Amino acid sequence: MAIAKAERLMNLALCLLGTRRPLSKRELRESIEAYLEAGSDDSFNRMFERDKDDLRELGLVIETVENLDGEVGYLARRDSNRLPPITLDAEEAAALGLAAKVWQQARLAGAASGALQKLRAAGLPEDVDPYEAHSALEPRIPVHEAAFEPLMLACRDRRPVVFDYRKANAAHPEPRHVEPWALECWRGHWYLAGFDRDRGAERVFRLSRITGRVRSRGARFTAPVPDVVTVRETVASWAGENAERSALIRLRTGSGYPLRARATSVRELGDGWDELEIPYGHGLDAWLVEFGPDVLVLEPAELRADVVDRLRAVAKG
Repeated sequence: MAIAKAERLMNLALCLLGTRRPLSKRELRESIEAYLEAGSDDSFNRMFERDKDDLRELGLVIETVENLDGEVGYLARRDSNRLPPITLDAEEAAALGLAAKVWQQARLAGAASGALQKLRAAGLPEDVDPYEAHSALEPRIPVHEAAFEPLMLACRDRRPVVFDYRKANAAHPEPRHVEPWALECWRGHWYLAGFDRDRGAERVFRLSRITGRVRSRGARFTAPVPDVVTVRETVASWAGENAERSALIRLRTGSGYPLRARATSVRELGDGWDELEIPYGHGLDAWLVEFGPDVLVLEPAELRADVVDRLRAVAKG
């Protein structure tokens, strides 16, 4: 079925590109074997409209022209469907190759590889190898969460979504109705920024805490989308990146390297433990819980209590 449709679309595109005058539906039906085999006029009309929409979605510019007799015809002018020559210098080509290489371990690997092949055909310099094995840069963006792809498409198409979300201090997930704005990777984790309809405010969600399937909704957005969605800045502030206070923790020797990287001071205590002073802001308790028994909170008291509450919630779940 897929081969038959691809052949039908190719034949339709060739007919529309090869004609010097608009072709009517009747003429197109007589020229393409698959349309002749359509059981009825209604079946042909539905098939033709779907094919025409598919070709337009693929980028073919199809014009609809009405002649003096009122008959509608279709054609795809070559000048309207001819791309200008693509000229890329070595640095631009390397940047495109590097961008595509980022996704080679992610769900967009196929799309990135296909885009590079099209650029090759359009004039990407042959002496530039975007997949050079000895490149000094080896970027990777891990995408393991099943929610990434449906949320990426929902952000692109501006479609509201519904998913079950488990907060760090909750034993069970809760449904969330969200208007998705943007996705961003921060410190190895993917986050979604959007408008939470249930809470009537902007929220940031960590994709690894989304459970089950992401369901799309046909309704429109109700909240205006900001010109710049600062996912990273929001998550960073919640994690204490811009905090003015400090927290004192004990960390098991040889563990918790992300915490050590942010520490303002580190003191060896012996017996396999170190004492660290780290910035303290909203969300630090959720981050510390991820290190489990390797972290012990000393000060302040409210942070220690929050971490204990989260650990108890996880134990109950």
